[in-house]
Amino acid sequence: MTFQTEIEKTLPRRAFLARSTTGLGALALGTLLNRGLFGADAAMHPSPKPKGALKSLHFAPKARRVIYLFQSGAPSHIDLFDPKPKLAQMTGEELPPSVRMGQRITGMTAGQKALLCVGSPYPFKRYGKNGVELSELIPHIGSIVDEIAIVRSMFTEPINHDPAVTFLGTGHQQPGRPTVGAWLSYGLGNENDNLPAFVVLTSGGGGQPLQTRYWGNGFLPGNHQGVLFRGQGDPVLYVSNPPGLSQTARRQLIDAMQELNRKQLGALGDPAIATHIENYELAFRMQTSVPELMDIASEPKEILELYGAEPGKSSFANNCLLARRLAERGVRFIQLCHRDWDHHNGLPEGIKTQTKNTDKASAALVKDLKARGLLDDTLVIWGGEFGRTAYSQGEIKKDNFGRDHHPRCFSLWMAGGGIKPGLVLGATDDFGYNVTEDPVNVHDFHATLLHLLGIDHKQLTYRFEGRDYRLTDIHGELVEKLLA
Repeated sequence: MTFQTEIEKTLPRRAFLARSTTGLGALALGTLLNRGLFGADAAMHPSPKPKGALKSLHFAPKARRVIYLFQSGAPSHIDLFDPKPKLAQMTGEELPPSVRMGQRITGMTAGQKALLCVGSPYPFKRYGKNGVELSELIPHIGSIVDEIAIVRSMFTEPINHDPAVTFLGTGHQQPGRPTVGAWLSYGLGNENDNLPAFVVLTSGGGGQPLQTRYWGNGFLPGNHQGVLFRGQGDPVLYVSNPPGLSQTARRQLIDAMQELNRKQLGALGDPAIATHIENYELAFRMQTSVPELMDIASEPKEILELYGAEPGKSSFANNCLLARRLAERGVRFIQLCHRDWDHHNGLPEGIKTQTKNTDKASAALVKDLKARGLLDDTLVIWGGEFGRTAYSQGEIKKDNFGRDHHPRCFSLWMAGGGIKPGLVLGATDDFGYNVTEDPVNVHDFHATLLHLLGIDHKQLTYRFEGRDYRLTDIHGELVEKLLA
């Protein structure tokens, strides 16, 4: 008897019984329960029913989707969002030991003879009704300061880029766990059957590499991973038909392949096969939906000018406009990754270049969402993986210095989706080195993000290798001061 024959004769029955015991039990139980009680859960939680794994939301959601403007490489908080006049006055002087308190630093500066303070070369200005101080480098973000909440007291654990990005994305420093977007795709599902629930757009030409696991699904089914859309060429690799293959022929090919996949799924009950089936069908539908989505040339001239977008080019501005178009079409989690913020040297010119690339479009996105009535239920987040040091990495020159990694505190801002507008949360010391008020760690940030989407972070779990995992692991507290 061949191995394949043995599978055909024995596995279908075993697979059915092994994988459907819970389902059969639930059906039997359903016949015994009072059907008038089936609406009880919905009555207690009168929230929209998700299309994902959650049967119902735990709270009334403020946000339906997230746009995360991730600034890879870690923008300097003390040069953009957290003014430190005393630090500027002490430029060239040794950082007081009472500030550092023996905290670890990277090997890139541990060997320096001295850790010399260096203030921002750019002045801060007051913006908005409350006169919030921001760098003159970000006047467009300054123009929306009354719409956003700035968190000046974020802190993290890792001191190097890859574990810090991994931690910010997954709640754990080691690779292998699902990212925030994958969790939301799993828990809430998507609102548009013709696009992925989790879409990624990248920009910037250098700096820290962007690993595909930064938008990975970890141990969740593969259909929850982020799908990378490209700004030039084919928007999604391998979705377009190759030359000589018609749409009809492609459909026939997929139908034949899906028939085989379904037979194999029936025999083995492998969830990975079900994921393959779903992904092939989505890819076929995307052949129609994606080209129209990516055509920003159809936008009015004033909208292109608002963002600084240029059709046909790959840029952060174009990606911000695409993010709005994705939000309009019901994509659950839209992650923009912009590189080139890793300023170990050349910071004065480098940060000026990057703010020029990102400031206008970031503010335009918030303004555009608000004008279209989308900001109320869209959570926008802007920030990097950690902050930068108050002391210089290397020599301080008139127009050149650098800053090393600093996990002890950094800044980010959020807008829309239930966030309290015009808020400045938290504070750091005179050197931007330690948090002094309202500390917010990464797990708290994740718990708050999920809450805004109607999810109790302790109840969105996935069983893997005998353990129930969640985004916040065993940590996380809601940051209530951020809520509108």
